Amino acid sequence: MRRNNGTLNGQLARVISEIGHTDQLVVTDAGLPIPPGVERVDLAVAENLPRFLDVLDVVLAELAVEDVLLSEEIREASPQMLAEIEKRFATQGVALRFVPHTTFKQATAAARGAVRSGEFTPYANVLLTAGVVY
Repeated sequence: MRRNNGTLNGQLARVISEIGHTDQLVVTDAGLPIPPGVERVDLAVAENLPRFLDVLDVVLAELAVEDVLLSEEIREASPQMLAEIEKRFATQGVALRFVPHTTFKQATAAARGAVRSGEFTPYANVLLTAGVVY
């Protein structure tokens, strides 16, 4: 369910508004393949613009999240990015789950949408499951 904090991008605001409890949304780096049938909200304009964490922060300001899935490869390839992601969910009491990257990519096929950042940090991707705001 959408929180009302004013995302400026109209497509992103609409996608978040349409997400209900247990629907999924992917926030991606610049390279994650987005499966056919998953709506793409492409915010990438250049290398690392916008940054993944900036996009994630905007999404989290508007979306209640009850589950987070990541690729286990982020632990070794991008530990600093993982630490930043962990900070964002630790305060919400949401545990992170990890699966192999191939499994992660398969899981994205069930998402209602994918928000693509310009991030070039490996494995900077999360699959968010929507919670409720009440």
